[in-house]
Amino acid sequence: METTYYDHGTPAERWERAQLFFDAKDYAGAARVLGTLVEEVPEQTGPRLLLARAYYHSAQLRRAETELRVIVERDPVEQYARLMLGRTLQRQGRDEEAEPHIRLAAALTGDFEQL
Repeated sequence: METTYYDHGTPAERWERAQLFFDAKDYAGAARVLGTLVEEVPEQTGPRLLLARAYYHSAQLRRAETELRVIVERDPVEQYARLMLGRTLQRQGRDEEAEPHIRLAAALTGDFEQL
């Protein structure tokens, strides 16, 4: 199997590399690194959340939605994932479906004005 720059190194090194890609706004590059990392450590929220964000910013909204649904299924009170899921659904024109997630995210942060 050929090792590429995207999947070379330890999981910690690839996590750092993915963050660098993301910070440089190379969301596709970040997603390439994070895709295999999430497969290796599926129980970790951080890489999956960053993968969802990379998908969101690169307009891969269905993929972002899939990753975010995994997170909120595992941790229903993960506020940022709830908010992102709501925003992702809104970008897809699914406002009615997005509303409960956005409201719950607001409640979890104590932002009752948004409710």
